[in-house]
Amino acid sequence: MSITRRVFLRNSALAVVGTTAIPAFLTRAASGTEAMGIKGKRLVVIFQRGAADGLNIVVPHAEPAYYAMRPSINIPRKAVLDLDGFFGLHPSMSAFLPLWRQQHLAIVHATGSPDPTRSHFDAQDFMESGTPGVKATDDGWLNRALRSVPSSKDKAAFRAIALGPSLPRILSGSEPAVALNNISDFGVGGRNPNATPIANTFEAMYAQSVDSVLHGTGQETFEAVRMLKSADPSKYSPAPGADYPRGRFGDSLKQLAQLIKANLGVQVAFADIGGWDHHVNEGSTQGQIANILGEFSQSLAAFWTDLGDLGEDTVVVTMSEFGRTARENGNRGTDHGHANVMFVLGGPVKGGKVYGKWPGLDQAQLYEGRDLAVTTDFRRVVGEAVYRHLGNRNLEQVFPGFENRPETFLKLLG
Repeated sequence: MSITRRVFLRNSALAVVGTTAIPAFLTRAASGTEAMGIKGKRLVVIFQRGAADGLNIVVPHAEPAYYAMRPSINIPRKAVLDLDGFFGLHPSMSAFLPLWRQQHLAIVHATGSPDPTRSHFDAQDFMESGTPGVKATDDGWLNRALRSVPSSKDKAAFRAIALGPSLPRILSGSEPAVALNNISDFGVGGRNPNATPIANTFEAMYAQSVDSVLHGTGQETFEAVRMLKSADPSKYSPAPGADYPRGRFGDSLKQLAQLIKANLGVQVAFADIGGWDHHVNEGSTQGQIANILGEFSQSLAAFWTDLGDLGEDTVVVTMSEFGRTARENGNRGTDHGHANVMFVLGGPVKGGKVYGKWPGLDQAQLYEGRDLAVTTDFRRVVGEAVYRHLGNRNLEQVFPGFENRPETFLKLLG
């Protein structure tokens, strides 16, 4: 099997990005010490693809203009799950209330990218590259975030993971990363007759190599995967109380919890959930947005419960490419907007608080007269997680061209 500088296996159970003729993660694992035992912090990024409606997710129920601009799709004040007297959660997000009360969940409102584009493709690209307005960036900020972390000399094969059929933009780059669509379909050394041919071919190349760089801790990685599979992933039992809803997103987070609990050295991970582009019949307390918010919040709450004590060293950050218009449209939906809302969940999070400056919804306060204005750049939020949680002090490398000093952080993390 010929491995070029970048191997990108789309629509398979496994996708690998390497940096040399021999997969870089195997080379580095061989030179590391105890790749399977890497301890440390984990950062999980969740992308809500399609531009989520932040105003109906974390509702400014004390803002009169909100109700005036959304006569048919607003969340009635009596239905809102109040948080602080001004903001409240959509009623479908009751799974988040215990996390909020335990102060593990923080919210940043009126956040997003400063770029004015209303294109899904461009906005997602900018959010994943970490360079809004710059299309020439060829790697993702979550990949760059790994370059200067203190434990970078002990790189495990599953250090960077995306749950999905192919590697996302945010994890592309020089640091090795793996896209895993389904643990059960990940072939191990040709022993699983149902495994994908691609996975078997990759591992056959690995197993037959006589080069010493392909042995040592790299072998331990595959042994760990064998152990995971021998336990029959389809029969995995989450921790008590971790009730994942059915669907792709819940399945992704359940598999991520498995991988983290299997001690495979996961440091950064990515998963996404689509279905947020509600131009028509968005709904209110019921309907499209209510359904997806239930799946979104229940999946994340189950993931948090499933991690148990490992949650103390885990931070989860959610993001979407942009928000929706402040006013509903003629189809009882919302169109492409600007600012949005982000959730930050984890052990080190100083939760139970809505962060960021609220710009207001009066006509004069709206961006371009139609949208919630961005008052917190999303890079400020994720930059704090990279700096304080992962320990990467080189933020200029992670977010080139953006001034992101510790004194400017929101102080979300303890």
